[in-house]
Formats: sequence, structure tokens, C-alpha cells
Amino acid sequence: MQFQLSEEQLMIQQAARDFAQHELKPGVIERDEHQKFPAEQVKKLGELGFLGMMVDEKYHGSGLDALSYVLVMEELSKIDASASVVVSVNNSLVCYGLEAYGTEAQKEKYLKPLASGEQIGAFCLSEPEAGSDATSQQTTAEDKGDYYLLNGTKNWITNGSTASVYLVIAQTDRSLKHRGINAFIVEKGMEGFTVGPKENKLGIRGSDTNSLMFNDVKVPKENRIGEDGFGFKFAMKTLEGGRIGIAAQALGIATGAYEIALEYAKQRKSFGKPIADHQAIAFKLADMATQIEAARMLVYKAAWLKDQGQPYTLAGSMAKLYASKVAMDVTVEAVQIHGGYGFVKEYHVERMMRDAKITQIYEGTSEIQKMVISREVLK
Repeated sequence: MQFQLSEEQLMIQQAARDFAQHELKPGVIERDEHQKFPAEQVKKLGELGFLGMMVDEKYHGSGLDALSYVLVMEELSKIDASASVVVSVNNSLVCYGLEAYGTEAQKEKYLKPLASGEQIGAFCLSEPEAGSDATSQQTTAEDKGDYYLLNGTKNWITNGSTASVYLVIAQTDRSLKHRGINAFIVEKGMEGFTVGPKENKLGIRGSDTNSLMFNDVKVPKENRIGEDGFGFKFAMKTLEGGRIGIAAQALGIATGAYEIALEYAKQRKSFGKPIADHQAIAFKLADMATQIEAARMLVYKAAWLKDQGQPYTLAGSMAKLYASKVAMDVTVEAVQIHGGYGFVKEYHVERMMRDAKITQIYEGTSEIQKMVISREVLK
């Protein structure tokens, strides 16, 4: 059992760390305050090859492993979770889904510009009445022979207004329940496709999150992904890998908050000595460091299993469940260690606490992860 990263992985990790410090950190508070999408930074992430990390080089990807992807997600998320979620969605959901299940023509037309960072993608599953219950799709895709007629609404879509390519899950035959669901590639600009206003969110405020409306959108038959009825399985298989990315995001948020709190505790003095020398604070730091390291092992193991071609459903869900809890717990303690300063935006930790909460909700809530884990251990 090896606990060392390869030379290439260390270089990728350092590149992501440098980018986060020099490109993401300046202006991160302002972007959060004004809900500003990090367009310039995302473009540079694409140029670095971070938006198609695991995609084969023949499709303009970087051809890297899942562990390298996790390392990048962790480093970016230490500084700006609004930017890292763009990396997560584009890699784990959109590029992965197209490369694993798309036709060669779909890969040529859509995967190449997505993997190279020329375009950004969005994954559209959640609806007003279908969040955790993904089988209850109300968006419909009526088969019209040469095309499908798409109608419905999608909610909480990351990259909602900035994406060019959307993977949309819709119900084709309600009588077949989850076996009557399909996945479609929808392009921005298709007639009848509109994007709603940006949501005013608690956290990851720089990320674009929008509702999408489809009103008699004609989707060509060749834009269906997989065989008829494959949509639900496509969504579930894609989300399995997506959980690893969000687990890495949670790990990064926790680590970033911990590092800031640790440095602050060394500098801030009370009763004549640094607060880190007081047992009340020192024990907090000990708990935070231990929880983060445990989460890191779960996240790295899930990525390693994926790289080895081994089943990773259980490991991915465990990683997301635990890392997201650690992110929430650690950021709350980071605010506490800062005292009144933790309540002030310029010290970063209050933003990290707000960002952490979504990791317990999107790409499968913590309750859904417990369902997956219990089902797996009871097999």
C-alpha cells in the first residue's frame, strides 16, 4: 500500500496550488459579494487542461487519472469553491458522461470543445419536484420520429447561464417509470430554450446557478445519449463519479479553513500568549486536523479505486458523506477560533462556512449517501 504521490501528481498539485493562490485568491471575496462568475479564471483553468482532466488526449483532454483530478479539486477548493464546482461539473458529469456513453459523433462535436475548455457544460437532472427523487422527472421528451420535443423545467443547474452544452434528463415514456427516461444533449440557443435568473444563494455565490425552461425544444434524434430508456442509468452512473469530485471539494474547503485558523491561532494573543497555546483552541485544531486527514484518506481511496477500474460506489458515497460533514464541522470551528473576526468577510472563513453547506446537498444529499452506503453494505 503506497501513500506517496507520483512526481507527476505532485507537479499537478503544485500547479493547482499556485493557480489558486495567484489567480483565484485575488478578488475571491468581491466575487462572492457580487455573485460574479469567475469567467477569466475559468478560461485560464481550461488553458491549463483542468476542465477535461480525465478525458483521452484524442478528444483534447489531459488524459490524467482520477487522483490527479481530486488533487486539483482540493487545491482550488481551498481558495474558491465557486470556481472549483465549475471544474467538478465539467469533468465529473459532462465530460465523463459524454466520453463514457456518447457516440463517436457526439464526442467529436461536443466533447472536444468541452475537454479543451473552449466551452463549458451543464448537467441537468434536478427539477422543482424531483431532487433526491430523480425518478420523478416531469420534463418530457416526446418522440417525433427525427427529433424529440422537449418540455419542462430544470432547477439548481450549475453553469446554468454560462454553459454552451447541456446534458438534460427527461421522461419519454411515463408508463415505464425509470426505464422510460432518456438523456439528451441540448445546445444553448436552441429555439424554445431559455435560462432563468441567477439564484441568490447562501454559498458558492460566484457559481452560476439557474433554472432552465424548455418549451417545445426540438432535439435531434442523434443527440440522445445511449439506447432508448438509458437516461436514468446514465444519470446514476455519472453521479457516482461526481460524488468523488464533490468530496474533494469538501476536503479542500475544510483544509483551507483549517490552514487559515491554524495560522490565526499562532498569531492572535490572549492572556499573554498565542491562543494556540490554550488547550481549548489547541484541542480544536487537533480534532480538525484528524478529521481532515480521515476525510482525505476516504477521498483518495475512492479516486484510486476508480483509477484501478474497481467498484467505487461505496467508497465514493462514504467519501462524500464524511468529507462534507468534515467541511461543515471544520469551517464552523474555524469561525469560532477567529471569534468576532470570523464573522467578518475579510477573514475568509465565514465564506468557507457558507460554501461548505452545499457539499452536503448537491450531487446526492447526505441522506441519499446513507441510502447508497446502507444498500451496499447490506448486499
